[in-house]
Amino acid sequence: MTTRVILVRHGQSTYNAEGRIQGRSDASVLTEAGERCAQQVGQVLANLSVDAAYSSPLQRAYHTAEILLSAFPESSRPPLQATDQLMEIDLPLWEGMRREEIKEQYGDLYRLWQEHPQQLTMTVPGAGGDRIVYPVQELYKQTQGFWRSLLSQHRDQTLVVVAHNGVIRALLGTALGTAPDQYKILRQSNCGISVLNFAGDLGDGVQLESMNLTAHLGEPLPDRKEKGGVRLLLVRHGETEWNRMQRFQGQIDIPLNANGHSQAQKAATFLKDVSLDFAITSPLLRPKETAEAIVKEHSGLDLATDDRLKEIGHGLWEGKLESEIQADYGPLLQAWKDSPATVQMPEGENLQQVWDRAVAAWQDIVTQAPDGSTGLVVAHDAVNKAILCHVLGLQPQDFWAVKQGNGAVTVVDYPKKLAAAPVLQALNITTHLGAGSIFDSTAAGAL
Repeated sequence: MTTRVILVRHGQSTYNAEGRIQGRSDASVLTEAGERCAQQVGQVLANLSVDAAYSSPLQRAYHTAEILLSAFPESSRPPLQATDQLMEIDLPLWEGMRREEIKEQYGDLYRLWQEHPQQLTMTVPGAGGDRIVYPVQELYKQTQGFWRSLLSQHRDQTLVVVAHNGVIRALLGTALGTAPDQYKILRQSNCGISVLNFAGDLGDGVQLESMNLTAHLGEPLPDRKEKGGVRLLLVRHGETEWNRMQRFQGQIDIPLNANGHSQAQKAATFLKDVSLDFAITSPLLRPKETAEAIVKEHSGLDLATDDRLKEIGHGLWEGKLESEIQADYGPLLQAWKDSPATVQMPEGENLQQVWDRAVAAWQDIVTQAPDGSTGLVVAHDAVNKAILCHVLGLQPQDFWAVKQGNGAVTVVDYPKKLAAAPVLQALNITTHLGAGSIFDSTAAGAL
């Protein structure tokens, strides 16, 4: 059993529309567009069984929660509780100011906020003396406290949490165990939806099932804030028969099954209106067939291959069902599930080897891509997870912290290529696969 938490950022507010910093000011309210988006979230969530809902007490978040919960049948509508532990990041010097004004009056401080937000401090004069605020550091402590309280009260339940851009970034960061210096890499759109699955208490194991889903708002992919740099669409191959059977594939060249071809075509339809400048795939059949389906929707687009994107070599496990591996390699299989970074596959690879080649391939793609371009990269479960853990600032031991469903799409922007941190715009989008749910219902088969 797991505790599932659905995170929702509030709808567009008046300060959002005006380009003003909100922080903990409660002067900002939802716009009409923000209220409509909150209704759309409610329509998506209303068929779920939700045990409880929590919100920031600030009105732009609390009103979003009220609107989305009003879509639930009254008999199954979860109770809503406001908590100060979901208050937005505290930026007292800047509240209500436009970004242009902040850049002009607080140029050095604003650059620090953009480049090293964890180092930002603000000194606020007061009658009783100056108050020093550490916005990001204090927010991380706040959200750690929220998780400990929430998870102790709602074990094995499904919860909705409505909050703010900064808070949700910190909630994701503290859940995954990333450092505050990773705060800026997680995009959160107004009324975007993210899903976390907790194995127990904070620190006991967590999976980021999806992040910043926006298809319910009529936006298949989050918009691109920066015109320069590189956008990469990372796709996992469609289902194979061995995925369905839970048979370990590794580098055995298994093709897509009928459902996998359907998933590949749905991914192609989902991305057909996205302008792609290049496409690269693992040479194995299952990602190559997936990539070919997508590329067919883009006239004149060539498809390149990179051997470094091949799936992990499982060695003697390849071709075996999980039950067979359990019989022959029980302790090693359990170690793979519990501490994957410690496992050397018998006559195969270890995770560090996969990590090194996959990340090297990924960084070469970023470096060589034309400025302003968008590229498609199609690979495998282990390869994609290694890349995404790298993007998130995680380590090989955190391998299971991200999910990659068959046919899923993930969006990563590099606004300044490798000269600056990436932005994870959305992770593990599977809403295009037709399950009618925000949850990933693709095969949970072996790698």
